[in-house]
Amino acid sequence: MTNDEVELDFRRAERTGLDEAVYGAGKSPEQLAFIVEAALERGARLLITRLPIPQFETLPESIRSCLDYCPVSSTARVGRILPFVKAPRIALLAAGSSDIPVTREAERTLHHYGDDTALFADVGVAGLWRLMTRIEAIGAFPVVIAIAGMDAALPTVVAGLIKSALIAVPTSVGYGVAQGGRVALEAILASCSPGISVVNIDNGFGAACAALRIVHTLDAAVLASSASHGLSLTSQENRS
Repeated sequence: MTNDEVELDFRRAERTGLDEAVYGAGKSPEQLAFIVEAALERGARLLITRLPIPQFETLPESIRSCLDYCPVSSTARVGRILPFVKAPRIALLAAGSSDIPVTREAERTLHHYGDDTALFADVGVAGLWRLMTRIEAIGAFPVVIAIAGMDAALPTVVAGLIKSALIAVPTSVGYGVAQGGRVALEAILASCSPGISVVNIDNGFGAACAALRIVHTLDAAVLASSASHGLSLTSQENRS
């Protein structure tokens, strides 16, 4: 199987802890078919993002049948599904129901890598009471992804109320001067709440990957601490 236009990175997980992911938009049916077949041949797991329904439907049935496809998030997964081994550590906040496609992209990315999530939908600041009734539950998660369009006030408000690491995703939702998400992006970048990380417009995938790097680092720190504690106990026992 050869294709001089595609070279997949099957060793990415060894370097970064995250398996290969493929940006589907702009790829031909032939390129996507090659990518899926290459992953299947190696028994590899693969996430494809930005694969809208019309593009998905151009794929041969033999390829479509191998994909776990979600039309809302425009994502497809290849290979085995990882089980969740821990309780959710990452909360997803969707300001409005129009932000759900980007939110689902983040959710599907997290699920692909084996992390369960908790979704808090329709908590935008236009109905602040909906956020405030859930803010205590939201603050219990070590990492929060806040997804919002229009003026994107949600991340600023949430960051002023919780201690968790917060990743903001501006979306392209909004009328006229919202400029396809540019206003949301700049509003978050100019936020008066310190410590907000920001990804590109509509980039639920990128936000999920940033959240995964944080929780993976936390996991590594816990393991290192446990190992250090074990060595300390062994040393004390040897001295005694």
